[in-house]
Amino acid sequence: MAIITISRGSYSQGKQVAEKVAHDLGYDCVSRDILLDTSELFKIPELKLARAIHDAPSLLDRFSNGKQRYMAYIEAALLDLFCEDNIVYHGLAGHFFVQQIGHALKVRIGADLAERVRREAAASRVSEKEALRILKADDDQRRRWSRWLYGIDTTDPTLYDLVIQTDQLTAADAADIICAVVRRGCFETSAESKQRLQDLALAARVRAALVDRFTEIQVHAEKGAVGILVKSNAAHPEHLTEQIREIAARIRGVTRVAVTLKAISLFND
Repeated sequence: MAIITISRGSYSQGKQVAEKVAHDLGYDCVSRDILLDTSELFKIPELKLARAIHDAPSLLDRFSNGKQRYMAYIEAALLDLFCEDNIVYHGLAGHFFVQQIGHALKVRIGADLAERVRREAAASRVSEKEALRILKADDDQRRRWSRWLYGIDTTDPTLYDLVIQTDQLTAADAADIICAVVRRGCFETSAESKQRLQDLALAARVRAALVDRFTEIQVHAEKGAVGILVKSNAAHPEHLTEQIREIAARIRGVTRVAVTLKAISLFND
């Protein structure tokens, strides 16, 4: 059993590869569906979530932390899904959340820019010049998005266990390679990696419950025990601490809560 995340550039056949891998392994294949689940769970319009996971942050986002809030919701829903195991997820963001999970196979599907331009032009019925403009804008937007939110570049090969180019390989060829790696047992779920994932999922659920009120928040979880660090200059810190503890205690899986308030400095250190 494993989790497979597939990151891909536009027109690199990533969607086809993901669907073929899921079919051959008997796994569930998930992409945009996670937005529907998250939208329903947190009562957020799906369009806003779709923009949060795709669009580069606007100037307003940088001040309002809107994108960070939406991504906290998506992270919580996605990690809960990953806990079910036997999942193929294709799309932006999935591999960010499971970098330290031993049974998560992180794959990047790419293709030469010229080949992607040819595919874009054919699919969209535009000139190759226009297709090139569209692809470059999309690639730039994705890089800025990941750098702003997570400080990493989605094209960095060190983020992945496997990088496959589909210039000459078919989607079926790429899927065969991924399935072969999974079947070797290198990414089997262990008790340790499963617990680590459950801890991350619990921390994400707590963060999602609090992020609308406290954008500067850090959450750590270990076997039901949750530690929360919030930056705040509250006039009545004991009241705020109790409020945070009560919210966190209601989250599924939480057995114990510790809250730490850190004063926000008015000056740069």
